[in-house]
Amino acid sequence: MTNGSMTRKELFLRACRGEAVPRLPVWMMRQAGRYLPEYREIRAKRAFLEVCKTPELAIEISLQPFRRLGVDAIIVFSDILIPAEAMGMKLELGDAGPNLPEPIRTERDIEALRIFDAAGDTGFLMEAIQGIVREVGPTVPVLGFAGAPWTLACYMVEGRTKEGFATVKALMWEKPRAFELLLKKIAAATIGYLKAQIAAGATAVQLFDTWCGELNLEDYERFALPAVREIIAGVGGAVPVIYYTKASHHLLGAVAKSGADVLSVDWRIDLAEARAMLGPGIALQGNVDPAVLFAPAEKVLNVTRQTAEALGGIGHILNLGHGILQGTPVENARLFIETGQRVEFAETKGAAPSR
Repeated sequence: MTNGSMTRKELFLRACRGEAVPRLPVWMMRQAGRYLPEYREIRAKRAFLEVCKTPELAIEISLQPFRRLGVDAIIVFSDILIPAEAMGMKLELGDAGPNLPEPIRTERDIEALRIFDAAGDTGFLMEAIQGIVREVGPTVPVLGFAGAPWTLACYMVEGRTKEGFATVKALMWEKPRAFELLLKKIAAATIGYLKAQIAAGATAVQLFDTWCGELNLEDYERFALPAVREIIAGVGGAVPVIYYTKASHHLLGAVAKSGADVLSVDWRIDLAEARAMLGPGIALQGNVDPAVLFAPAEKVLNVTRQTAEALGGIGHILNLGHGILQGTPVENARLFIETGQRVEFAETKGAAPSR
């Protein structure tokens, strides 16, 4: 901190608390990934799961967008399915997407899942977080994450992403108590997993509920939401929790009851409308359509500025509405980050954060 300026971490935490900021903190989901040539260079020699489990590689890849783009937060490089493997499932991760070749089909399969020891069984992730924190010091927020129980269950039951998610929904409806047990087990494992990430130095953690929009409100409130609430309560306010939901406009009122400090929303939701619906108590993250980064520079500039200005700099973390897409031009990713960082808010201009 120099001349009264605010560090990236202070800026990020202030936004998480729903407070006014001199400019928005900006980062991108999946910011460490295949659009970066330096990432592709590593992945040409190493398998995805190997990279996740090798701390020095995960550290390097996590830091790449910070060095290249100047993002305001670093999310550790990993995958939401790491806990599924730690719970006892076989996991394959490659460029074709995730695959769980022996998916859950029966109550016996659910009973066989174990609540793993995060520090022991997934210690590689904690080492990566510690390494990133050592590398960037106390002024840059480092984010941990996990998959929300419903979304993780979708993969664990279907085996891979499938349109309609008929298998997991059939299990949910046919054996609701068994399915609730599955979600409770995932929640219990995730609490320990996130607590270990926080102990390793994570400034905040994000829950990814990518597939919650596949549920209607009744099923979301009965099955998905209680498990999310359990995790957030279990983390116990140690650090801010960001809850990302996709295609969730019809669920937003219920999502707001999750207990999350920040709701991360996609481009289908108008930010001002969301703020009007939810009130000032919950911060928002998002929500530029990742496809915009393939548009001409003028479009990227205009959409980024409009999104950054939507909430007047109060309780807002600028991000994409989903992960950055493969093939995104690096110069457009940089333009998004730098444009967002240049939007200043008059009432707090005197405390511009250091960069």
